[in-house]
Amino acid sequence: MGYGKVERITLDVPPPVALRMVAPIEHLRQVMRERIVAALPGEAGEIATALITGERGGISEETNQAYRNAGLFHILSISGLHMVIMAGAVFYLLRLGFALVPRIALRYPIKAWAATGAIIGALAYLMISGAAFATVRSWIMITIMFAAVILDRPALSLRNVALAALLILVLWPESLFDAGFQMSFAAVVGLVSAYEWLREHRAERADRGLHVGPVRRGLNFFVEIVLSTIVASVVVAPFGIYHFHNTQLLAILANVVAIPVCNLIVMPAALGVLITLPFGLEAAPLWIMGAGIDAMSAAARFVGALPGAVVKVAAIPTLAFVLMVGGGLWLLLWAGRVRLLAVLPIAGGMALAPLLPRPDVLVGRDGATVAARGADGRLSALAVRANTFDLARWLERDGDARAPDLAAQAKAFTCDGIGCATRVGGRVVTVALSPAALEDDCPRAAVIVVRSLVPRGCGGVGRAGQIIIDPSRTAADGAHALYFDGPSIRVETVAGLRGKRPWVVTPTAPTSADANDRTPGFTALFERFRTP
Repeated sequence: MGYGKVERITLDVPPPVALRMVAPIEHLRQVMRERIVAALPGEAGEIATALITGERGGISEETNQAYRNAGLFHILSISGLHMVIMAGAVFYLLRLGFALVPRIALRYPIKAWAATGAIIGALAYLMISGAAFATVRSWIMITIMFAAVILDRPALSLRNVALAALLILVLWPESLFDAGFQMSFAAVVGLVSAYEWLREHRAERADRGLHVGPVRRGLNFFVEIVLSTIVASVVVAPFGIYHFHNTQLLAILANVVAIPVCNLIVMPAALGVLITLPFGLEAAPLWIMGAGIDAMSAAARFVGALPGAVVKVAAIPTLAFVLMVGGGLWLLLWAGRVRLLAVLPIAGGMALAPLLPRPDVLVGRDGATVAARGADGRLSALAVRANTFDLARWLERDGDARAPDLAAQAKAFTCDGIGCATRVGGRVVTVALSPAALEDDCPRAAVIVVRSLVPRGCGGVGRAGQIIIDPSRTAADGAHALYFDGPSIRVETVAGLRGKRPWVVTPTAPTSADANDRTPGFTALFERFRTP
């Protein structure tokens, strides 16, 4: 948040070269957005802007959530689907145009020319869309596939997918751990494998002299959309569960409506918008695009509001995730009956999935949010209303669909003016809101969370086996998760899991002066900054 009047400043030095190169493109994107919204007002115009320029800031959170719940959020983010439709449309239009001129069609490789034009068109779309990382990844994949067309090689093959993944990992090795990278390539591998199977099936039918009529082709179009949705949903499900702890069970219903509309109406109209914008004739294609967007949004809202559209799933062990992904790769990459061996790791991963231990006590990174697992197995929390981010993440990891405000009612805790207490697995867990509460907490509690540093009366570290978490510990180690494993208490912290980072300042040990400070635990930290 800023205060005061906004003032324009003038730099004494010229901006960097990279910024000067990007500025005209950003100005063009801004002008395009203004023209689109002027011709197509309302949220349909904002979605059209997102699909053309990649700017999604004007889309309401309600609409975003509806698309998420319906399994259609991938449509709002420019990625492989949009890049394929846009570049594919350029490819087919150019090839059709060349084919209409016999002198060109009979003398020159028009297919390679069209593929070259599609690569250039995809690059232009990449720049106009803002060149987000997911879009760059999609552009690399589509470029490799059209390069295969130029070289007269199969465009849709697992070899090309592997080349695209290798190139991206060489340029950005950290992408391997990015959920978007994992899910997009999982979907592509699954879809290309299914396509190769369909291609072999069609070749066998052609060898037997069986031909498909126009009605059957139209029916196959919708069947393949359903099949593609099922394949993509199944292969990305482990990634969605592992990273986001949910899955959209009714995505197929929304995709059956939205994908044909997107493929046949929305994105071709978007290409028409890009062609007509320089001439001021964008109103007609934008009207067509808006009608398609309205249909997609209606499908998203209807399916997203259905009971069971989104299912929350508790976190799964990393080993279970690796087994399912490894089994899926074996199934998709191998041929013949040997691929059936994939059932073993997939079944093993599914069996291990519900076995991840859940923490009994959680303490937020600022110590203000504390949650304990109640007798019903669900978390009950003490949280500051303005600071429920940690609690929301804990509920997601638990597969708990409750809102943070509902879980923060602290039904498992008994509170008075100076502190709160609860019992978890036979152990007493207390939250001291005032130093006076420690007189009762220190002798009886197995876990003590305090809002101030522990005074000498608790011995600084507590009695044997007692866990005391104060601001200095949460500042140094981040959030804490406590597991009551039999007679012992196992403690996991953010710093312990990710390792110590040199740019994170660790507070010094608390002093007696800190115990009397109104903001205890941070005095030593501030002194450290002030020390030369």
